[in-house]
Amino acid sequence: MSEFLFLFRGSTRLTRSPEETQKSMQKWVAWFKELNEKHVVKDPGNPLDASGKVVRGRAKDVHDGPFAEAKDLVNGYVVIETATIDAAVALSKGCPILDDGGSVEVRPLLKL
Repeated sequence: MSEFLFLFRGSTRLTRSPEETQKSMQKWVAWFKELNEKHVVKDPGNPLDASGKVVRGRAKDVHDGPFAEAKDLVNGYVVIETATIDAAVALSKGCPILDDGGSVEVRPLLKL
């Protein structure tokens, strides 16, 4: 078995109504329940705050986040364990962020 990181990318919609927010959260809870039932979640990860700092280059310049174009903001992550990257990709297709135009980046974790 191999470990894969799901990076959830997409702009955070701040204009959601409370009902839309609740519906979205229900989708996320259902998806995570499905992943847990398949026993593939290695680390449930965490959502990430939109603020932060970036340190760049040899001069170690410090810049305010969010780090990239808002549409490409990393919102959170989870680590899963599957036999192949194709299996990980198949699981990522159930992610609710895709319904909002976001993306899931699937990356193998290297063992050092």
